[in-house]
Amino acid sequence: MIGTIGIFFALMALMYLAYRGLNVLLLAPILALVACLFHPGTPLLASYTQVFMPALANYLLQYFPIFVLGAIFGKIMDDSGAAYSIARFIMNRLGPKYAVLSVIITCSLLTYGGVSLFVVAFTIYPIAKTLFKQGNVPHRLIPAAIALGSFTYTMTALPGTPAIQNAIPMPVFGTTAFAAPLLGLIASIIMFGFGTLWLMKRAAKANSRGEGFSNDPTEAVTVHTPENYPTFALAIFPLVMVLVLNYVFSNMILPSIDASYLSEPKYGGASLQKVIGIWSLIIALSAALVVSLVLFRKNFSNLKKSVNEGTFGSMLPIFNTASEVGFGAVIASLASFEAIKAGLLSLFPQNPLIALSVSINALAGITGSASGGLSIALGALGQTFVERGHAAGISMETMHRVAAVACSGLDALPHNGAVITVLAICGLTHKKSYGDIFAVSAGGTLLANIAIVIIASLFPGF
Repeated sequence: MIGTIGIFFALMALMYLAYRGLNVLLLAPILALVACLFHPGTPLLASYTQVFMPALANYLLQYFPIFVLGAIFGKIMDDSGAAYSIARFIMNRLGPKYAVLSVIITCSLLTYGGVSLFVVAFTIYPIAKTLFKQGNVPHRLIPAAIALGSFTYTMTALPGTPAIQNAIPMPVFGTTAFAAPLLGLIASIIMFGFGTLWLMKRAAKANSRGEGFSNDPTEAVTVHTPENYPTFALAIFPLVMVLVLNYVFSNMILPSIDASYLSEPKYGGASLQKVIGIWSLIIALSAALVVSLVLFRKNFSNLKKSVNEGTFGSMLPIFNTASEVGFGAVIASLASFEAIKAGLLSLFPQNPLIALSVSINALAGITGSASGGLSIALGALGQTFVERGHAAGISMETMHRVAAVACSGLDALPHNGAVITVLAICGLTHKKSYGDIFAVSAGGTLLANIAIVIIASLFPGF
């Protein structure tokens, strides 16, 4: 009992202190050891060096290339003006009347093409601010519009998305980024539809009360326009490349190669099915990055600076997430976690999809990280879910898609790093804008999660 209290104390402390602004890179190992203190006889140093650090290192081992390539690609798209070109093209055609929809679609297009949500938020906010003012849409709704387009369906549900949340289930279930495409599309439609209707209704209601863009009519609105930026056709090409190459390599080229050498000890005794998803993403992002450097070479003021900043910009996000994974590994190693694990698995013993969704939502919410919660859940319970899925006749592709969608539900609690960052970029507070962020992120995602679980349960071969 005392051990369980210690685990929940550490989890709540992580949630609270992260919300207060302390970095999880430091918090995670400290609070993991605090949880160990509630388990007499647990060696602290061994828990840190033999459990925490190997889990952190293994996460880096698997996903470091995707984080780095994605960050550099996003920075290239930003500094070359390509992201601005895409945003300008879409927003000019939809106009101020559809300001909310313009922001959602632009963010979706960029993040689905592999651009980091943080880069998207920085790029889109100034343009969104101008568009919202022209359309007299409340300024406080901008963070929710960015959130809906950046870290919901394009992060977890749309088939082929290069987001890390879609990559994490691949080695566990032996799947690719295009797992269960129909379920992914259904989930995406629900998230997009619910979130867009929510924000449009909120804007209309605010206008009916006399609330416009801002309570301060003198508020200045400035938009940074790059001196040089490519045409829309050139700007969109690398994004399309990511999706097309990812599909071609994961479904056509790589499955046909002879990779029997992977079974050798020096290659970790792996199988092609376990690595094909990661390999495809690496190839797709690398190729799109090279092409973008060639296409946009005349649009850079300092290419070396852009590449370096993109590289270093990937460090904090991946180490933060890896640190949370290390925290989860320590918690999972404690004796009291077995009771928690048994409790989660016993909730719906006949339906692994529900148990999978509940477990991932709970851990993503506690850690405030979709990728962190997903990694912790699959690291501790993944093999159990694989076995239960096989026993229930549920395909591993379905398990993959349900797991990916589930991680972006309760992760959008106030201490989530993406939520805090988007609010900071927009110059708004939790009090003003968080309610709408939660509605479109958690609310729509939970509805989509429930819907695809019901469909997959009723029609296992769907």
